[in-house]
Amino acid sequence: MTLSPNEAALRLLETRRSVPTSQLADPAPSEAELARILTIATRVPDHGALTPWRFIIFSGAARHQVGQRLSAVYRLEKQDMPPERLEKFAGIMTRVFTYAPLVILIVSSPAPDAKIALREQELSAGAVAMNLLNAAHASGYGAILLTGWAAESRGAADIYGLAPHEHIAGIVHIGTPTDIPADRPRPDLADLVTHWTAPE
Repeated sequence: MTLSPNEAALRLLETRRSVPTSQLADPAPSEAELARILTIATRVPDHGALTPWRFIIFSGAARHQVGQRLSAVYRLEKQDMPPERLEKFAGIMTRVFTYAPLVILIVSSPAPDAKIALREQELSAGAVAMNLLNAAHASGYGAILLTGWAAESRGAADIYGLAPHEHIAGIVHIGTPTDIPADRPRPDLADLVTHWTAPE
């Protein structure tokens, strides 16, 4: 039976899941595929048409180069850690952008003087992240959004070239899945949905 375009799209959305970085391999999206994925990512609610987000892409040698710089900053910021633990996690920072062939930083870049609430602008960046994940999935790739120190450190933000008012909404790793991960338990709508009625 041939599915209608709408039903095919819904079934595709029902199968999206995060793919661990250990299961993301070459090839990454081509330039044309990536341009389409990012274009789709930007089709989000954006009150005031402020475009309060942008992308930073890491591929090839840049993933290793940024890792070296992140490791050095991590050592500076975490000097109070026990030496063995510090070296362990500084080593992880060296490799943190190398597990998948393509890494995209989603930068929340709100307009500080806009009339639109900061919360709305940041939610728009979150919508960009979800659209990007869905577009990568629809293009046949696996992806995962991560945060952690590399997304939260101001020293890391300086390495990426972020302005003082900007921060990382998410770090998206993209590649070709080497395996299809098992789905995780999903919430029961009965625990989440209520229907409002006017009080008597």
